[in-house]
Amino acid sequence: MQHTICVINDITSPMTGPLAGLKVIEFAGIGPGPFCAMVLADLGANVIRIVRPGSEPDPCDVTTRNRLTVTLDLRADGSVAQAMALVKNADCLIEGFRPGVMERLGLGPATCLAENPRLIFGRMTGWGQQGPLALTAGHDINYIAITGALNAIGRAGQTPPPPLNLVGDFVGGGMLLTVGLLAALYESRRSGRGQVVDAAMTDGTALLSSFFYGMKAMGRWGNDRGANLLDGAAHFYDTYACADGKFIAIGAIEPNFYGELLKRCGIEDPSFKDQMDASGWPSLKDKLTQIFRTRTREAWCEILEGTDSCFAPVLDWDEAPLHPHNVARGTYVDVDGVMQPAPAPRFSRTKNAIPKPAQAASLEEALAAWKSDS
Repeated sequence: MQHTICVINDITSPMTGPLAGLKVIEFAGIGPGPFCAMVLADLGANVIRIVRPGSEPDPCDVTTRNRLTVTLDLRADGSVAQAMALVKNADCLIEGFRPGVMERLGLGPATCLAENPRLIFGRMTGWGQQGPLALTAGHDINYIAITGALNAIGRAGQTPPPPLNLVGDFVGGGMLLTVGLLAALYESRRSGRGQVVDAAMTDGTALLSSFFYGMKAMGRWGNDRGANLLDGAAHFYDTYACADGKFIAIGAIEPNFYGELLKRCGIEDPSFKDQMDASGWPSLKDKLTQIFRTRTREAWCEILEGTDSCFAPVLDWDEAPLHPHNVARGTYVDVDGVMQPAPAPRFSRTKNAIPKPAQAASLEEALAAWKSDS
């Protein structure tokens, strides 16, 4: 894949990508806020990240890539005025503090919008700006717990497993905030006015569950774990261990894809014909378990990969960047020895730049970089 290279060592070098020229100020946090800022920066936005003293840029922190880092102690005299110099020139602001913290610092939405009426003020929290839990501590696992999503994940008869922090932090949180900021920016082109975007991980995770609430309303999904079409109950939609202890993933839902799977696996057992009879799923899963244990993962890749059997090997973090499909697409890039996902999605004309690690800059240098990108 062709990339347009952005040399961040020249801090006044303009970014490339569809969001080139967009100016974003990010008040440093962890998880979804930095992820949102990373996505915007990957797409060409000129993001300036404000960090506390002692927080030097770390090239291994992938979510801080593609932006300048300015150190400010927001509780020190004069620092709020310095931050406001950025706010006045920004298109978007990202913050992920508990509700009320930005207001106490003198950088709340009312103050910032008074200085910059077109500003889009993005707020990233777990529980949201209002509600009985708004001021309490929490993490991804807590936020997805009250939406129904966590209860739906896992094996029958077992406790729900923590699904990393992908669901709440990064998709229900960071990606939702990204969409919110871009939507508010689009609206501001018409109205000329900024606004506050309240992105809560509880709201975002609930939104991600829309398909399942619809399936439940149709009587096609229940509350029990491991008893539904896509949660590991079906023998044709699950992961299986191979002879070498590695795993494969099968997702042959449609009848023609299911037939392809059976044919390529050499399965002629008539009990497999009634694919959607859930009463037979446990026994069919036992049979598939025994079949897939007869060969290594590599052997199953030779038989099934690249066919319409809806198959893929389950790869670890080290294996994924080496898979031929990911290599061909440039899905991962090595940035100064740190392997990481490449920016996405891809654009036909306004190409994304190759990522670069975050770089420290003074406030004056950061403002100069914004000015040069105008």
